Amino acid sequence: MKIDGQAALVSGGGSGLGAATARKLAALGAKVGILDFNDAAAQAVAGEVGGVALKVDVSDAAAVDAAIEAACEALGQVPRIVVNCAGIAPAAKVVNREGEPSLDVFDRTLKVNLYGTYNVMSHATRRMVALEPLETGERGVVINTASVAFEDGQMGQVAYAASKGAIAAMCLPAARDFARSGIRVMAIAPGLFHTPMMEGLPEEVSAKIAANVPFPARLGDPGEFAQLAADIVGNAYLNGTVIRLDGAVRLPPR
Repeated sequence: MKIDGQAALVSGGGSGLGAATARKLAALGAKVGILDFNDAAAQAVAGEVGGVALKVDVSDAAAVDAAIEAACEALGQVPRIVVNCAGIAPAAKVVNREGEPSLDVFDRTLKVNLYGTYNVMSHATRRMVALEPLETGERGVVINTASVAFEDGQMGQVAYAASKGAIAAMCLPAARDFARSGIRVMAIAPGLFHTPMMEGLPEEVSAKIAANVPFPARLGDPGEFAQLAADIVGNAYLNGTVIRLDGAVRLPPR
């Protein structure tokens, strides 16, 4: 699918991977709608790319539906491109040092990461299916963000790995669900990227983390994630697959 002239939605587009993706899609000619809980950050990126920002808690299905409807009106068309980057990564062992289970962390992580992704995907695609197909036969493409943690999650990442594992697992069946409608579903599983979460760590800690990456021996740049997202949109034969974007890293236990 050609990106130029299309409308796109990016959840979590106010920072990190989402912001880089919003900038990339806009640079390629897309009208971009940004969904983010951080309204100030979303507005800043939207102003930069000439898009529209909407504050929304992605774990709230009704709020997501209303935000997407508002985005469609503001953009003047139903988005054919959806990239889900909204997510959280709290660390907690299954049972903490006090002997208490981390059920609250597990619940909150799945609500934001998994249910949030599903909410945006479902409410966006229910509008996509009514669109006329393009000359390629496509009506749209959804790109969800998993993580390498879905295969090699570390200590304290049970909730995060579970949420990202579910996102990876639903990629193929979702692609099959939408095959007759001409909507592709893909997932990217990024490794260790230079995002706001990493920026908050001491330099020596970041250096130690980056040293685990075989090549290139550095943290990933959000622009590299954005480039892959754009490549997926442009390649109509990419469907139902999870792509690791990680410099060949395999996360150690801790």
